[in-house]
Amino acid sequence: MPDGLWWLPSLVVFAAAAVVLTGAVVALRRFGARREQAALADGADVEARAKGHIVRADNAVRDAERELAFAEAQFGPDAARALRSALDSAHGWMREAFILQQRLDDAEADTAAERRTWSARIDGLCASAIGALDDAEAALAVRRRTERGAHEELPALRADVERLERRRIEAGAMLGRLATRFAESALAPARAAATRVDTALAGAGGALDEAEVRLGRSKPTADLLGAAGDRLDRAGRDLDEIDSVELSLAAAQQEAAEEAAALDRELVAARRERDAQEDADAADAIGIVIGAASAAMAGRAELAGDPFADRDRIRACRDRLEVARAAARNAQGRLDGARGALGGAMAIAESQLRVARSAIERGGHAIGAEARTRLAEAERQLIIARQEPDPVAALDAARRSTSRASDAEALALYRGY
Repeated sequence: MPDGLWWLPSLVVFAAAAVVLTGAVVALRRFGARREQAALADGADVEARAKGHIVRADNAVRDAERELAFAEAQFGPDAARALRSALDSAHGWMREAFILQQRLDDAEADTAAERRTWSARIDGLCASAIGALDDAEAALAVRRRTERGAHEELPALRADVERLERRRIEAGAMLGRLATRFAESALAPARAAATRVDTALAGAGGALDEAEVRLGRSKPTADLLGAAGDRLDRAGRDLDEIDSVELSLAAAQQEAAEEAAALDRELVAARRERDAQEDADAADAIGIVIGAASAAMAGRAELAGDPFADRDRIRACRDRLEVARAAARNAQGRLDGARGALGGAMAIAESQLRVARSAIERGGHAIGAEARTRLAEAERQLIIARQEPDPVAALDAARRSTSRASDAEALALYRGY
């Protein structure tokens, strides 16, 4: 090869590499295009389903708009508020769905991933719109069924009013009989229930009258019938309370008698405890409660017409007596415990005093005033303990004597004070 053509083989190699590289790039692009086309083809079914969903949702919105106008004319704006709110939400969802569908319909090419995302979003928006409208329209359907049943419900409620009015008359007669035997305070809850019954029946009757007028004018009545039903339910519960008052009074009489018998037994025991009580304050406290309970027992005749008050007063007396007796028992227990511990405490104090005296005597003149003062105070507290008639106070004095004697010993041994 002539020297001037040394570069020719390299040129051939580079040219061949360029051809191969170009072919590879073209092949890769063709492969990517074919894969994207395949993905777009696979997403065509999803896009078609989204389009169908948009049509159904848009039709549901248009139907709901007509239903809203009809419902507001039939029931009024308040009753149709839920459907109007659902429509407002559905309009917002459908606006977004139409924007996404417009992107799918544009001539500009979009990636398969974007188209799948937009189609799925359209499906979700349309489902939300249809679901919200279905729920609101279902509630209106229930309201319409209720209105259609009003022609049957109104006579039934009228019959309930008449039945409860008869019960009210019977209850009034019963209260009149009970008033000859019991005080008005005992019958006050039943009287209040009777007043509530009268109010409820009057309100229910007025609501039914208005409902009847509305039915004649083809206006909604469900709210009035519901209110009347609620009032009648309350009236029925109050009448049940009135009907049970006679049995409640008899039960209260029996309970009052049982409570009085129990209190009488407890008073006997409380008097014995008071007389045996060594603590004067505790004895006085239990004596005051005994006096109050005895007065309550003697005055039971004043509450004969109100067994509820009679029973409750006796129960309160029993509670107060039990508290006073428990306090007295605790006070006596403290005295007994102190009396039992006093002998040992005195022995310990005397022993500690002997030890302290010995320590001070051994120290002689070197023992200072503080140790001698503690010893003198210990001796004084021991004298108090021997002379104190109250075992609790005596026990405290004996323990103070031991403590002061210990201090005196320590000062004499370790400080030389």
